[in-house]
Amino acid sequence: MMPTQRQANALSLVSLYEISKMLTASANLEATLRAVLNLLSCYMEMRRGVVALTGDDSQLHVVAAAGMSVRDMNAGAANLPGEVGAHILSGEMPMVAEDVAEMPSLAGYLGASNVLEDERVSFIGVPIRTFGKPFGVLAIARVWGEETAIRFSDDVRFLTMVANLIAQTVKLHQSMAPEREVRPPGTATVRRPAPRAKADARQIKSVIGTSQPMQEVYAQVHLVAPTKSTVMLRGESGTGKELVARAVHALSPRAQGPFVKVNCAALPETLLESELFGHEKGAFTGATQDRKGRFEMADRGTLFLDEIGDITPAFQAKLLRVLQEREFERVGGNKTIRVDVRLVCATNRNLEEAVARGSFRADLYYRINVIPVFLPALRERREDIPLLAQHFLDAFNEENGRALQFSDHALRVLKSCSFPGNVRELENCVSRVATMTVGEVIDDINLPCQTNRCPCTLLLPSDPGLPAAAEPARPPPANADFGMPGNGSGTGAAADGFGLDDLSDLSALPPRDRLVRVMEKSGWVQAKAARLLGMTPRQVGYALRKYNIEIKRL
Repeated sequence: MMPTQRQANALSLVSLYEISKMLTASANLEATLRAVLNLLSCYMEMRRGVVALTGDDSQLHVVAAAGMSVRDMNAGAANLPGEVGAHILSGEMPMVAEDVAEMPSLAGYLGASNVLEDERVSFIGVPIRTFGKPFGVLAIARVWGEETAIRFSDDVRFLTMVANLIAQTVKLHQSMAPEREVRPPGTATVRRPAPRAKADARQIKSVIGTSQPMQEVYAQVHLVAPTKSTVMLRGESGTGKELVARAVHALSPRAQGPFVKVNCAALPETLLESELFGHEKGAFTGATQDRKGRFEMADRGTLFLDEIGDITPAFQAKLLRVLQEREFERVGGNKTIRVDVRLVCATNRNLEEAVARGSFRADLYYRINVIPVFLPALRERREDIPLLAQHFLDAFNEENGRALQFSDHALRVLKSCSFPGNVRELENCVSRVATMTVGEVIDDINLPCQTNRCPCTLLLPSDPGLPAAAEPARPPPANADFGMPGNGSGTGAAADGFGLDDLSDLSALPPRDRLVRVMEKSGWVQAKAARLLGMTPRQVGYALRKYNIEIKRL
């Protein structure tokens, strides 16, 4: 049954969301790109996928591939035909071949194996680029059946967005490791050029944290700050999105211009329109004089729209026009005002789910989600907790004339806490404990979580997941542990001849080994493995691709 256009759009958003998370979750570029290609093969009925980047020799070298064995990849089977790669790079435009059988170079490259009589193979290649000339190619070959509606324009648009995300990631990895060597299997070493960033580019003033997730955020900020591109900060409440937004402004050529912040969730629609666009005298009751809006105030500077996911659909349309045209009229006025504003947005909401529901405009989503930067939750960078806690305690001591210190036991307890409110909750926790501590040492017994008095234990968020409209196609999270399901999951397993007790030793295994063990127990039947793991068969299939596990035929 063919999906509707709305379902297809929702699935595209889901895939982009997952790809964005993948590209910012690992320091291994090649493994990350392989994971992206595996997800695309799940989403696009892809026969083959390739990411190739140019080296110092100006030639394309395959960095990641999907749809072939490692042996074939090492033998050069993934290498794009020279004329195809050159065409995409030189023309800086996508290349589409509806039927590769009509193009000898592509027909020989892709072969005709496993193609049914009612199927045909198409090729789509898009350039990978940030600014200037392309420096790589993302190419796929996908199969179409007689009853499948072919939408090349949709595929080209989707792959172009994926290629843009890959381009940002490649530049990020170059800035994080100037001497990084990329060694694609079966190809010569490709040495990346040294970045322009300074040696201390991995730190941002006023942002505390030395963990690897924060180092990646710092590198992204240094990469995108000098540009004019719109930045979308994603992350839970309390992760420091405003501090990062200020850092983007401070590191940009607009640093001497104004930084203007608007909390979109704090104002009703009528006041928000006046706040952003301004109003003329007499436009409404109480408008006794002309007033500039935040867009005008931020001219030649940066405008930070916090909680942008909370604006109403009616206001979304007005905001979209301003972002497209960079011009607007004040409320009650008819004079068109043009501005030069760098936009930074932030949200803790799942915009992909909102688009799938129809409560957030897809065109506005694509307009603001140009460069997504994901801020990690505090529980994902626990090594930063002692630094942050000490920073907040020092501030408390200075404000209150005290000389409190943490004991090692107290810091260990804080480091083990989940902090659903993230950095903001940690700050409140430190202030609360410091206020109630008698003496000069804060020990573990002084912490409310040690006496079951922590007010935030019930606030820990569950996995936000992906849009409900596309839930059946949802791949497992990038850090899925493939643990055993809870109550109610054992019935299906017992019906297959073995129960959960047979798999009780899985908790000590790495995720890949765990998945292999479950697949072996289920006779390599994905539906049975899915019941054991509490997942869908599609999720199991995605996980098998992610970990490059070859399915055995028994």
